[in-house]
Amino acid sequence: MNEIRSFARTEEQEHIYSLASSLASDFSTRAGHYDQNAVFPFENFQALKGAGVLDLTIPKKYGGKGAGLYDFVLLQETIAQGDGPTALSLGWHLGIMMNEGINRSWPQNIYEMVCQDIVQHKKLINSAHSEIKTGSPARGGKPETVAKKHSNGGWVINGRKNFTSLAPVLDYFIISASVEGTEDVGEFLLPRELKGISIEETWNSMSMRATRSDDLVLSEVMASKEALLYIKKKKSPKPQGWLLHIPACYLGIAIAARNEAVSFADSYHPNSLPHPIREVPKVRERVAKMDVELTAARHLLYSVARLWDEEPDKRDKLIGELATAKLVAINSAISIVDEAMRIVGAQSLHAEHPLQRHYRDVRAGLHNPPADEITMELLAKQAFLKES
Repeated sequence: MNEIRSFARTEEQEHIYSLASSLASDFSTRAGHYDQNAVFPFENFQALKGAGVLDLTIPKKYGGKGAGLYDFVLLQETIAQGDGPTALSLGWHLGIMMNEGINRSWPQNIYEMVCQDIVQHKKLINSAHSEIKTGSPARGGKPETVAKKHSNGGWVINGRKNFTSLAPVLDYFIISASVEGTEDVGEFLLPRELKGISIEETWNSMSMRATRSDDLVLSEVMASKEALLYIKKKKSPKPQGWLLHIPACYLGIAIAARNEAVSFADSYHPNSLPHPIREVPKVRERVAKMDVELTAARHLLYSVARLWDEEPDKRDKLIGELATAKLVAINSAISIVDEAMRIVGAQSLHAEHPLQRHYRDVRAGLHNPPADEITMELLAKQAFLKES
């Protein structure tokens, strides 16, 4: 079977691809178990720590590997071919550290401390911003989680966050909270060991079950004054290249589905035919359709990542391309998995079959940022923007 080729371009990227392929092969043997039981892939994350992946996007100056966006996308797409939820969860951690390495919005000493913890102690970090009433942070809702200034200079924080991916293993939570008595919204860094932090196991999704994106409960959490990373300012959004880890993950799942279907078609020989179904014109058409969609979506994804890396002074002009790459990748991934299931037929609906897992998992991409309608409005706004 002709496999989908890697987009590795340099010797270092070949190493990333080789490492990620080995990990993905291992992860695929457990993916069904984690999905069916909705349990977090602890074994996978131990393997990721052992492979030295957690500091991939930390600048070399701070002890990391200093990988670019293209490298990051390559890693994510490859790992997701073995286990999508593991890749998506890892992507949040790596993406946050990449984004902070570029924008440097945290106090310097805090950034250096977190980098050191990740490099030396394999700590994990993720943000927890979503709330039931505010929805996605991209929608602009003000958090109902509240941070109150304490007389000792620190903060008392109360609230609840949902969609906390990596919840069972996080060492640091980045949360947004409304500052009591003001209109301000702050970003706070909370170590897991703080009293009052707990996880409530609420995650019961049909998709990405193994991310264990449970609720983070904050009850009278006493945080130091240094917990405040910054106060959010209302300004035009910056392009966030790191979010390409999302479409990379879902395209990886689509590749796994495509490979499953092609392998099936290559070997399945019903007694009603004198040959395997790979010779059936409609099957060949479906395979070709999958590969057309994959080729277009992947080339767009990798070309935008390459522009991000090679032309940093033009990143502000990439907001539309970044959003478009995500929209195209997710919708293509959904279409590809659908075609794969049509090739395999009713067998793909069996609870043990990987295609039904891929089908459920790619649907989640529609609800990761940016949503399709936000992208469409962004592109329309750009189209009608008048030059000053």
